Amino acid sequence: MKTLFNRPVRLTKLQVNGIKAFYHSLALGYLVWLFMAGVNDNLGGDPVEALLHSSGIIALLMLFFSLCLSHFARRLPCGDLIKCRRMAGVYVFVYGLFHLFTYIAFELQFDMSLVAEEIVSRPYILVGMLALLILFALTITSPMIVRKRMRQKWQPLHNLVYLALVLIVLHYTWSLKTAWQEPVYYWIAAVVLIALRFTKLKKF
Repeated sequence: MKTLFNRPVRLTKLQVNGIKAFYHSLALGYLVWLFMAGVNDNLGGDPVEALLHSSGIIALLMLFFSLCLSHFARRLPCGDLIKCRRMAGVYVFVYGLFHLFTYIAFELQFDMSLVAEEIVSRPYILVGMLALLILFALTITSPMIVRKRMRQKWQPLHNLVYLALVLIVLHYTWSLKTAWQEPVYYWIAAVVLIALRFTKLKKF
């Protein structure tokens, strides 16, 4: 693979921490803004739908970003970018969890007896829950100490992130009941990312 620079790009610890701090401020800041906008009724005529849509889309975009970091790191090349990947991945789960909380709190009013009925009437909810379960598994096994203990089992588990990506895009597409508007761009991006990693994924 051709790289953009002849020599590896090195980032100092301060620069890596600066990138992380900037990402933290953006991710947490937008989450706080969403929450406050919902509390203050500044999300339009259907605030619940706005919360669900915004949190879901941001989670998906963050997932694309975290997966692209590996490709950016190789193309520059800059291995230090990989140090930001875990942080980006954790925020995907955080936004996914916020998405689920919004649904349970405002759509179901915490009435868990409605879950089965909702899944039957809207199966894409089950697809989203499966994706969130995968993200949960990836999040709790992301620390280096867990990775060392899992050894060879770690990578096959974390390759499931691509299954989570497909499930999330399917969840979004199915919820809109169309695949030919905005979701088509996410499908194209997902296919490209999976194709770029196909050779490595086959090994597992």
